[in-house]
Amino acid sequence: MALSIVDSSRPVTGGVDTHLDVNVAAVLDGIGGLLGVEQFPTTTAGNQALLGWLETFGRLVKVGVEGTGSYGAPLARYLRRAGVQVMEVDRPNRQDAIEAARAAQGERQLGWAKTRDGNVEAIRALVVARRSAKSTKIKSLNQIRHLGFTAPEDIRQSLSGLTSRMVAKQAAAMRPRAGGDPVIYATKTALRALGRRVLALDAETAGIDRLLTELLRDGHEDLLSLYGVGIDSAAALLVAAGDNPDRLRSEASWARLCGVAPLEASSGKVVRHRLNSGGDRQANAALWTIVITRMGSDPRTRLYVERRSKEGRSKKEIIRVLKRYVAREVYYYLKPL
Repeated sequence: MALSIVDSSRPVTGGVDTHLDVNVAAVLDGIGGLLGVEQFPTTTAGNQALLGWLETFGRLVKVGVEGTGSYGAPLARYLRRAGVQVMEVDRPNRQDAIEAARAAQGERQLGWAKTRDGNVEAIRALVVARRSAKSTKIKSLNQIRHLGFTAPEDIRQSLSGLTSRMVAKQAAAMRPRAGGDPVIYATKTALRALGRRVLALDAETAGIDRLLTELLRDGHEDLLSLYGVGIDSAAALLVAAGDNPDRLRSEASWARLCGVAPLEASSGKVVRHRLNSGGDRQANAALWTIVITRMGSDPRTRLYVERRSKEGRSKKEIIRVLKRYVAREVYYYLKPL
């Protein structure tokens, strides 16, 4: 059997479907033909082997990596340091390495992968901790409320009608005494633990917020000046864009990344569009928060909503359009001052 000779100048595109323990790679030729599929461990040696394998097929033009913000982050960082152009590919549905390569080769790429080496990466780390603290606080407060509803009457009355902050303080101040009623003792002990947890999380969040505010004001003061953009929203939008927002090819690619590029949903004589369920969900939620804030208190937005409502537009359609508008507005404030 004759041996095939690989043309080292032939342009090829790679794609990687990333997982916790294994990365599955595929490689395509210049016209989208599949040249090979292989899997590699998610280790430094595995990343080296993956790159070496891709380069055996020709001149590696770029690699589409899904999950560059999660499982794919170490591989994307390794490839970028090796001088490879890494694309972040759009994957709203579960696909595979071949589809990741085709996305990088075609129009479904979101732009270059994030560099993760500056203030925005620092913001992302703090946001992760802040969201965790917020989630745990909500669960703890719900547990305090539930224990309060089912507690003996004296305890139940002491927690009744209090705000979330006050109920946490009241629970933290409980004084369980051993030797008495075991239910009262156990309930007060549990409430005190939960109350102290909430107060500790509040203090932790306040410290994180101070650091976040400093990072956001260091180069992104203009973004915070936009109507309805608070610390949470600004952080989510910056994290979606990354430390290298110029990786986004255009304002339209930014809208696609945020999941606010309208999708055709026409039927028969009815021409309409629907909300996009893909993209970065945290950025999408931030845009939603900004829009809802403006709909409630911004005069221009309120007039727009009133006018569009009279034209027969539904609230969902109006929100979709406004999210797209806000994404366009925000795009020009993503780069540091």
